Amino acid sequence: MDDMHHLATRAVHAGREDLTDLGVHAVPIDLSTTYPSREMQAEAGRLDLLTTGARDDGMPVYGRVGNPTVDRFERALASLESTETAVAFASGMAALSATLLAVASAGKSHIVAVRPLYGTTDFLLESGLLGITTTFVSESEVAAAIRPDTGLVIVESPANPTLNEVDIRHLVAVCGDVPVLLDNTFATPVLQRPAELGAALVLHSGTKYLGGHGDVLAGVIACSEEFARGLRNVRYATGGMLHPLSGYLLLRGLSTLPIRMQVASENARILAERLTNHPAVTRVFYPGFNSDRPKNQMEGGGAMVSFEVVGDPADVIGGVCMITPAVSLGSVDTLIQNPASISHHIMDPDVRHDIGISDKLLRMSVGIEHVDDIWNDLTATFAGMG
Repeated sequence: MDDMHHLATRAVHAGREDLTDLGVHAVPIDLSTTYPSREMQAEAGRLDLLTTGARDDGMPVYGRVGNPTVDRFERALASLESTETAVAFASGMAALSATLLAVASAGKSHIVAVRPLYGTTDFLLESGLLGITTTFVSESEVAAAIRPDTGLVIVESPANPTLNEVDIRHLVAVCGDVPVLLDNTFATPVLQRPAELGAALVLHSGTKYLGGHGDVLAGVIACSEEFARGLRNVRYATGGMLHPLSGYLLLRGLSTLPIRMQVASENARILAERLTNHPAVTRVFYPGFNSDRPKNQMEGGGAMVSFEVVGDPADVIGGVCMITPAVSLGSVDTLIQNPASISHHIMDPDVRHDIGISDKLLRMSVGIEHVDDIWNDLTATFAGMG
């Protein structure tokens, strides 16, 4: 796909460039787990190439090594994120785990991470499960935390669930030669393209906005071809390959991503403003409300809103009718959850409180319903709080 096209056009056409020549309109779904070949020597040579992590544009060999439908999604996402390539995995955590393994295998087992992060990301980094050690810092402490064995700096912007933003350009500058991994799940490439700001790696939980309909689990890293080779090696060896049907659903989701983000973000902005003035709400977190936010980085405030309530947040979770009380985010319908009891429950409570995740905090993923219907559901729930 021509990178000179606007992002909205690339979202529709990237990964589909050859469909007319194939005589089809919808993307083919290749569900094969294995691919026949009578050329034994050629097959062995191709496997030798694939085990280096290189991309092979010939016929597939085995479903765990690569898949044509997944490959289409990877090329499309790379186009939207302005990176050389992308590598897809079975979940966002599988994508992050593969990245950490690739970095550690290169002899760099120390990670610097800026809190807050998604709760399971925080748990994985702190657990030492993958043979890494992690120093958790604030944005201003990153430079001082970097050591000779630091292989990666990990950050979310906007962060989950407080929606804190970091200055990506400045962070990249202070990290020097240490690559920065930016979790772009909340913003998506529609609102923010970290690679254009200097980030080496861009992580997405494709489960969220990229899929957009709550029916697919996926993760993806957009990066250079050089780093992608290590990721493909890990994926080949550990089996974290994205399923072809998921690749199809993600590619279909990308085509409406710009429109969905536009509507959901405008809904979120309106709701954030209304929540600020409601007596049942004590504090609202929304990127557009921060006058000190980084300039020329994120286009708008996004579709996530977090807020603290006066009463018991359980009353809100149990009281909403149209809004879905569930973990996850990024679907066409509005979801709400209490991070302290679900998405960030795995964290140490003292750490959770220290980084601004109170027990009264609610995180709302705003959908594309009419904004007044979302608001009326919230206010009716507030009125019934004890």
